[in-house]
Amino acid sequence: MDGASLRILYVVTDLIMPLVVGYFMHHRHWISDNTINKVIRFNVICVYTTLSLLSFWVLPLSWNLLLVPLFGMMLVLLPGAIGYALFARRIENLLDRGAFIASAMLANLGTLGGVCAFILYNEQGYAYSQLIGTTQNFLLCVVVFPMAQYYYLKHTSSVRKSSPGHSFREMFFSINQLSLLGMATGLLLNANGVERPQELGTIFQSLVHIGAWIAMLPVGFLIDFGKVREYARTVRTLTLLRFVITPALFIILTYLVVSDPILRGTLIILTFCPTAINAVLAAKIYKLNYDITVSSFVITTAAYLLLIFPLLFLCLH
Repeated sequence: MDGASLRILYVVTDLIMPLVVGYFMHHRHWISDNTINKVIRFNVICVYTTLSLLSFWVLPLSWNLLLVPLFGMMLVLLPGAIGYALFARRIENLLDRGAFIASAMLANLGTLGGVCAFILYNEQGYAYSQLIGTTQNFLLCVVVFPMAQYYYLKHTSSVRKSSPGHSFREMFFSINQLSLLGMATGLLLNANGVERPQELGTIFQSLVHIGAWIAMLPVGFLIDFGKVREYARTVRTLTLLRFVITPALFIILTYLVVSDPILRGTLIILTFCPTAINAVLAAKIYKLNYDITVSSFVITTAAYLLLIFPLLFLCLH
């Protein structure tokens, strides 16, 4: 078996297993929410930053790289616009509508998409997925959060007051964005011809698995299968949007403008990615109906892991 065929096992070991463990840890009260929050923060600040540095250090530099942030923006804005036009505007409850749009806009590009790109394309695929995921994180702050706040305020017909400049500082200068510094440092070393020590490649391989576990464990904490079943009908249109409409548009676009086969394959993997856990975060922060986002996450993630990605692996491998 070649490297990619062996790495397909990571779908089980790095994605499905931590979900199951996280679910049981929550329901059996093995660990507190406060501890999980600290683990999440460690992952974002330390693990993701290190992975970004190491992967961008060896990323081949080409003009195709300039297309990556553009595709990252389109992967958020286009599904959101289509989801609103075709489905969300028919939802009368504004808290449900805002949650639906957040689920349509945000895909699990960084964690799940990153591991799946790593399975097929090793470090280069992982680096591309992280750059696209970072673009989505930026839009999470400047587009999705304001959208969620808008629907909450429209629902309550109230005005939320905040301290001047506080939200702006957190949006653009949060320590959670430290991975940007890792990317910039890696690219700087790369552009100046500094070779990455071979030992760091081994560390990178280990950190991919650690980062996936730390990211997926908290997701299991949020899963409530009763709520998932309750909103399954609402999520059907999101499944259509996520696995049929969006991929159809982006696959055509990708083959028209992208010449690098690894970048093209990574983009195809990411266009099929399920709803992101950040959609749940946005819904909870702004008091939307986060059960819709949780249901969308669980249903689309299950479909992706059990059906969509195995088919992509066979087609792209």
